[in-house]
Amino acid sequence: MDTFALPLVFPLKAQNAGLFISRGAATHPTRVIQSHELILVKQGELDMWEQDRRFHLEAGQTLHLWPGRQHGGSKPMPPNLRFYWIHFEVEGQIDCGPSEDFAPGVKIPQVAHLAQPERLERLYLTFLKDQETGVLNPQSANLLTLLMLTEVSHAAETLPPDRDDLHAVAAWAHTYIRMNYDRPITTSRVAAALGYNADYLGRIYRQVYGETLTEAIHRRRVGVACNYLLDSSLTIEQIAVKCGYADPDYFRRVFRRALRMSPSDYRAEHSRVHVNTH
Repeated sequence: MDTFALPLVFPLKAQNAGLFISRGAATHPTRVIQSHELILVKQGELDMWEQDRRFHLEAGQTLHLWPGRQHGGSKPMPPNLRFYWIHFEVEGQIDCGPSEDFAPGVKIPQVAHLAQPERLERLYLTFLKDQETGVLNPQSANLLTLLMLTEVSHAAETLPPDRDDLHAVAAWAHTYIRMNYDRPITTSRVAAALGYNADYLGRIYRQVYGETLTEAIHRRRVGVACNYLLDSSLTIEQIAVKCGYADPDYFRRVFRRALRMSPSDYRAEHSRVHVNTH
């Protein structure tokens, strides 16, 4: 049978990846590594520095650390912190600035807020599952890493600390959703709790975060549900209630719409990953 040999040439070389779970007993070590590192915060808050820059990251944000630069943790890691990480090399690069391209059209902001972090998480989980089972070949690893960077390149860079009032309003809504996802909240209830018109708050939130308030509520709930699915023996019905869904069937529909698989399939598919803890 004839075969077609497709040459695969990548501008980068993947090394290894993992899921870090904090036990609240350590600070990220101060070090210099000779590879790039891409971090995706899944849960909690991460405070780090690189050279003379400091970063405060929340769930759904990414941080790109450069090779040859000293970095470390600026605060102890809280016990609820979880983040994915991957190390990779870029051909011909040792230390370059944030404006450098990794591939044509792929520019990576050092800090980014992802409107759909679950898309990037699925790439991490695929990498980790194949790494754990020993079926991850170099070509697949490199391609998955490039896809991860492409996801990040689509995100707008995180807003600077001196954000204006509109950004502050959106941030209040964002925090409210993160804290009250397990309650029966709606767009109208979020707006009422903050003292704003629902249509106005919805427009501002979408302008800043790139998604609607309803999408943000579901994304937060699905993200928490993923944690329960992987780290507990709770039933789907129990997880639905803990994530603010009174109707388990509705929860299943929302979950499937977000991740293209059922909660049960997600639990089965991602039950084994490379995990490190401190």
